[in-house]
Amino acid sequence: MERVLLKGFQGVGAPVLSCGRIRSGAALFGGCRGALPRSGKCSVAASAPSGTAGRPGIPPFPSAEPRATSHLRPARTSETDTVRQSMKAQLESDKAKPAAAPGDGPDAADLAAADLEVARRVLDVEARAIATLAGLLDGAFVEAVARLAKVEGRVIVTGMGKSGHVARKIAATLASTGTPALFVHPGEASHGDLGMITAKDAVIALSNSGNTLELSDIITYAKRFAIPLVAMTARADSALAEAADVALILPGAAQGAPEACPLGLAPTTSTTLMLALGDALAVALLERKGFSPSDFKLLHPGGALGKRLLRVADLMHGADALPLCGPDTVMSEAILIMTAGHFGCVGIVDDGRRLIGIITDGDLRRHMNQDIMARRAGDIMTPRPRTIRANALAAEAVSFMNTSTPPFLCVFVVDEAGPPERPIGILHMHDCLRAGVI
Repeated sequence: MERVLLKGFQGVGAPVLSCGRIRSGAALFGGCRGALPRSGKCSVAASAPSGTAGRPGIPPFPSAEPRATSHLRPARTSETDTVRQSMKAQLESDKAKPAAAPGDGPDAADLAAADLEVARRVLDVEARAIATLAGLLDGAFVEAVARLAKVEGRVIVTGMGKSGHVARKIAATLASTGTPALFVHPGEASHGDLGMITAKDAVIALSNSGNTLELSDIITYAKRFAIPLVAMTARADSALAEAADVALILPGAAQGAPEACPLGLAPTTSTTLMLALGDALAVALLERKGFSPSDFKLLHPGGALGKRLLRVADLMHGADALPLCGPDTVMSEAILIMTAGHFGCVGIVDDGRRLIGIITDGDLRRHMNQDIMARRAGDIMTPRPRTIRANALAAEAVSFMNTSTPPFLCVFVVDEAGPPERPIGILHMHDCLRAGVI
């Protein structure tokens, strides 16, 4: 083996070509012909470019014959290129299609009618399923309510997937209606959240099939510590139903409660049944415990619901703001008291501070004459005015003022526990408006 240096042009920009080790007697460079002499010099048979022929010391430029490329491996087409080509072909095909005529496809009216038909079918299927469930309720439901009512701790509601979403709502409904409850995710329970469940709690587990694997740790934990377990499932022979202390069995397709999904696969009817049965448990517990509107307001202080549960005592003006005078007070003074109170009325009380009458703007207009200022309040007042209790709902007070004949804008508030007809406050319609009761 010998190293051979091939020099090309020595002028400006001329390349310097070099060959590495090559086999003796075989020229690998495209311009070499024949065998190499032992002296190592390469004899190149090629015509020199114009302007260089015959110049001493400048060898002719080696001929560049085209090299065969048949031995090269063809370029591989990636999956991305294949997808792009497919999308491009589809796009070109769509462009080539003629535009659909206005009457070729269903119009908006047909689509709307079809949508309404689907909606009515789904609601009908689920409504009939709830009616079927109501007819199947038996002693198991009563036992479940009794066990849950005795719980000293919280009701733990759990479920996986769609059943888990329903379980969250059931827990929220129970908690807002007087039964302390919380949702525990089965997956998180297996990684430490079992510590949220105590021996004084009860568990409601939801699973349509009753064989949800993720519930196994909660079921085992409940049985180990003798925690009451209520199951809500469609299969009486499932692992969940057999392990539960009380099993509430939901009707399935065989009982006339199929899924509303046309494929019979998406949880639709089954989750509706779970939700309805959870509401039934919550309301049964609410009534068994005697949960009152005031208790409800205590748990719902905010929002429109809390405003509807406001009481008169929450909005009324107290005893210090009461516009009161005696029956012998001259009207000139009574009108000043009425004006200072900004309620548009003045209450007339006797010596025992019992409310015996009221003077309103209407009374003043009806008795308007030249000697009204010299008359006594007892002569102008309307006797036996209407009053309202302090613990009445503010919404009740609004209805009371609006439906009276004639309607009025303010009402005196009395305390049923105190002396009869002794005013302890006054409520104006504007107070209810500001509180958002109306």
